[in-house]
Amino acid sequence: MAKKRRSVRAGIEIGGNVNRSNIVIGDSNVINIAPQKIILRSLHQFPQPPVDFTGREELIDQLLKDFDSQKGATISGLTGMGGIGKTALGLFVANQLKENYPDAQIFLDLKGTTEPLSTEEIARYVILSFEPTADLRTFDNASLFATYQSVLHGKNVLLFFDNARAAEQIAPLCPPGSCALLVTSRWTFSLPGLQSRRVDVMSEDDAKNFLLELCPRVKDKAADLAIACAYLPLALRISGSFLQVNEDWSVEQCLTQLSDRKKRLVTLRERHEEAELKSESDLLATFELSYNELSDEYQKLWRMLGVFPASFDASAAQTMWDLEEAETRKLLSLLRRYSLLDFDENSSRYSLHDLLADYAISQMKNGEEQDARLKHASHYLKVMNKTNDLYKKGGQIILQGLHLSDREWKHILSAQLWISKHATESKQIAELALLYPNATVHCINLRLAPKQQISWLLPALYIAKKFEIKHAESSILGNLGNAHILLGEVGKSIEYYEEQLKIAQQNGFRESEGRALNNIGLAYAELADLQRAIEFYERSLTVKREIGDRGGEGNALGNLGNAYFRLGHPHKAIDFHEQRLLIAREIGDRLGEGSAMNNLGLAYFSLNDVRKAMDYYEQRLLIAQEIGDRRGEGAGLLNLGIVFRSLGENQRAIGLVKEAIRIYEMMESPAAENARKRLKEWGVSE
Repeated sequence: MAKKRRSVRAGIEIGGNVNRSNIVIGDSNVINIAPQKIILRSLHQFPQPPVDFTGREELIDQLLKDFDSQKGATISGLTGMGGIGKTALGLFVANQLKENYPDAQIFLDLKGTTEPLSTEEIARYVILSFEPTADLRTFDNASLFATYQSVLHGKNVLLFFDNARAAEQIAPLCPPGSCALLVTSRWTFSLPGLQSRRVDVMSEDDAKNFLLELCPRVKDKAADLAIACAYLPLALRISGSFLQVNEDWSVEQCLTQLSDRKKRLVTLRERHEEAELKSESDLLATFELSYNELSDEYQKLWRMLGVFPASFDASAAQTMWDLEEAETRKLLSLLRRYSLLDFDENSSRYSLHDLLADYAISQMKNGEEQDARLKHASHYLKVMNKTNDLYKKGGQIILQGLHLSDREWKHILSAQLWISKHATESKQIAELALLYPNATVHCINLRLAPKQQISWLLPALYIAKKFEIKHAESSILGNLGNAHILLGEVGKSIEYYEEQLKIAQQNGFRESEGRALNNIGLAYAELADLQRAIEFYERSLTVKREIGDRGGEGNALGNLGNAYFRLGHPHKAIDFHEQRLLIAREIGDRLGEGSAMNNLGLAYFSLNDVRKAMDYYEQRLLIAQEIGDRRGEGAGLLNLGIVFRSLGENQRAIGLVKEAIRIYEMMESPAAENARKRLKEWGVSE
């Protein structure tokens, strides 16, 4: 009797008895053996990962360490949004690990996003992979799961359950200690022993390398194309594959189409079809699978988040949804578990992937987008008002206001851009157009280049004039004059200032009158008409003192100091600047304090007191950097450069002036040209 022979490698077992009745000897002396029953086991099932799989080194290392460090059965999970590349990453890791699990590697799609397999169906699949002839029809659940554990017992088996739906789908299937389980899912769930890892979008370098692998001709446009695809692996594959098989399409043409966010998802769907990516999911269909899991009410609330251009905190979502805090937290957590929302534990902020945001907006019904954007803009108006209030308190509290402004800056810019385009469409939007520039006037002076400031102010001026809101009109005119004077357009600034002054005097707006007088003085100083400038400064100083405006008084004193300095009276200038410095410190005006420091430095440098000048410049630079005053930072660097040049430290001086030029150019300031002239005087080219 022959012994059974088992081939693990082939998964084939040859069995049965051989006796004389199985053997026939013919005339040709050929021995004919009756066919034997061949049992085909399916024990090595892992598909190969994509041959162009790129990046993810850090996450791969973490996953491999998870498998190395576990005692008993390793259960590791990958979660993330549709199209993020969980399956490809899982296959890459699984194929790295399979030598540690030589008895079998089982792969099964659990169909979690369509018609999830039952736990019993999964158990049967694994059992039949080992015992394909087993008759499981009469097994109850207890017997089925016992058999599942039995076929895995004592073996080194790696199970890869792809696209799981929920914990209960796989909880009874945790393998014995000699085995391991890798699970992917777009839903986050808890399972005893599960070590879960979140799969994020690709890094910029990985995305560029992936695109170059797919289509080498993207070359130096890889970074732009990666941004257009929002670093999502599926979108990158669609775009790269499309360009590779459609050589008549330029990368620039592809980028142009993807730059239209209203049509980006439709474009990617068309590219998917045209590239004939039969084995890859359609991106829109991938998003729909997650979206359709939500109730109608939750779908509507999630769609509203599409207007957020950047990460946001829970209070912003609460305002958008008009829910109680507990309900807001509950829904945010649900969306997070469904991979329709990301959460950063370090900042405690949520975010929507760019392509998901596009999808959310594409699903909006009539009027929903305008309603969502109104709520978004209204919420960040409140944030800006809070920012301004903190700034006005002065001292170190200014930094709290600036930090809040910086954290929400993308939202503020996005809301303002939308408001400026739609200001005349409704009374609510018109009110926002009027309120936005003033709500954070101190911060926009520090953060926005002059041309950007003008783009904020002109829609507001239109609304103020249309509805004859004189107080607002006067204030906006003054701020427009300030922006134009920063651009070196002095004549234009005087027009705005004089119109501001006229409205202020006609309506008894004393604070606005004092500000207009001061600013007209600044304009004449720019024109080198210093006596006329002093006349306006003194009139402004009188008004400011009459109404008790200490900040305005300090500004007028500082400007008088500048005028007398230019007239060749440095000692008189120092007196005015020291008064200005005292008031700035008294009211916590850090911007004014820095300005006074700078001007005192200029005066002392003119008196050849270089060390004192350097001390003031350094303090000015520190304050500017602390509060993010880029123009002030440029002035501090330039003046320090001049000081070091006078001390013979030429290389250090040149470096400081070049850095000042870079900052001035960033802020679109004419001061950049003055700094260049200084370098030319030193015989230095940029």
